[in-house]
Amino acid sequence: MTNGPSLQLQPLSAGAKKPAPAVRDQTGMEELFNALSHGLGLVLAIASLPILIYSAAQKGQAASVVGVSLFAGTAIVLYLISTLYHALPIGRAKAWFNRLDHAAIYLFIAGSYMPFLFGVLRGPWGWTLFGAICAAAALGVGAKLFNRLQHPLWSTGLYVAMGWMALMAAVPLYERMSPAGLGWLVAGGLFYTAGAVVFLFDNKIRFAHSVWHLFVLAGSTCHFFAVLWHSHG
Repeated sequence: MTNGPSLQLQPLSAGAKKPAPAVRDQTGMEELFNALSHGLGLVLAIASLPILIYSAAQKGQAASVVGVSLFAGTAIVLYLISTLYHALPIGRAKAWFNRLDHAAIYLFIAGSYMPFLFGVLRGPWGWTLFGAICAAAALGVGAKLFNRLQHPLWSTGLYVAMGWMALMAAVPLYERMSPAGLGWLVAGGLFYTAGAVVFLFDNKIRFAHSVWHLFVLAGSTCHFFAVLWHSHG
């Protein structure tokens, strides 16, 4: 998940926007680790899908089945695109996958909300947050695909803002989730946020991007357990 200078596609219109700050290309060893780490994430995401669906179905809640399917499905999309992006050689295909890679992050953040919106937050709170998070995800995906959100600080800031949008529903979450469930949920958010800070140093520190990948794996693992054990209403 990086946008090196050789990977930048030109904006679709002769834009008046300044180009993004130059970001160094990842070394071969870095890209190998990046591809392998999110390849592991892909395997785990695929394995999580039947586990989460079975768990939700056992509770007899169709809405929860939809929610966990969206969570696992967007995780699969994220890790698949990231793995392919980092495995590709520098060229036009890698440049397009760079855009898809960043866009997939917004999809996955939105997908991470779905088990809770269709589970413990069903009702007005759930639908309000559903609308807000889907609108933010659509904005982020569109901006990335059309190259309108190039500066890493802005795009990373939107990732973090979307993640902590859950604070809008902090009170009902506190009332309806167990302390353990809240712990897994907050731990995942903290891992993602710490990783986002590391990601901002991608241009300066070798393997910072690889460390970011490890934080993403840790965050999604925490949220897997929050979804598995604590998301159902």
